[in-house]
Amino acid sequence: MELRQYWQILWKRIWIPAALVVLVGAFSLLTLKPAPPSYSASLRFVVGIEPEQLPDQFTYDGYYAGVSSEFIADDLSVVVGSQAFAEDVNRHLAEMGSGLQIPPGTLAGMTFADKQHRILRVTITWGDPDQLQQIGQALVQAIQDDTPKYLAQMGARNGKVVVIDRPLSVAQNPLPLSRKLDLPLRLILAVVAGVALEFLLYYLDTSVQSAAELESLGVPVLAKIPRRK
Repeated sequence: MELRQYWQILWKRIWIPAALVVLVGAFSLLTLKPAPPSYSASLRFVVGIEPEQLPDQFTYDGYYAGVSSEFIADDLSVVVGSQAFAEDVNRHLAEMGSGLQIPPGTLAGMTFADKQHRILRVTITWGDPDQLQQIGQALVQAIQDDTPKYLAQMGARNGKVVVIDRPLSVAQNPLPLSRKLDLPLRLILAVVAGVALEFLLYYLDTSVQSAAELESLGVPVLAKIPRRK
């Protein structure tokens, strides 16, 4: 089949994909809700273990302390997203006089921990910039006051956590790519579905569409009646 024939098939029922595009576009605009804004703030802190100093004796404890600090930072990246740590953050929020409380299980979804050697960066995402600052301050307080009990459970007797970047600046997150492409993808799928439906109707149509079809069946064509004069 030549390209001209394909175009004729598409043009004959061009209203089908056009109607689908209009219907899908109208339905999407009526039902799609704008994405709520989200904000992020990050903080970084150093995890370390102070080596034991023995008088008048050389040890390799400084090397092992550095290696252990990296393992402790790995474990703390999991602790920050735990429910126990969320309860510590909620306690500090209450002590600050804030009425905000993080629901159970929310902290694991709103925090992202990224470790680079002994430096642990925690990124917090929340829908309100003012509440995000309160959560960040409570999180810093929880790291400073409550991480020693977790370090003790890990066997890090001389563990120490020092905050080096506080979440003072709050930045609005850009709109996710999936939200940007949602409407265009719907319209593209509507066009594809419309074209597929056109070819399906053409395949199911048993009527003669052109003189070429008759000639291919061995029927001579003597004359054609034009559609328009």
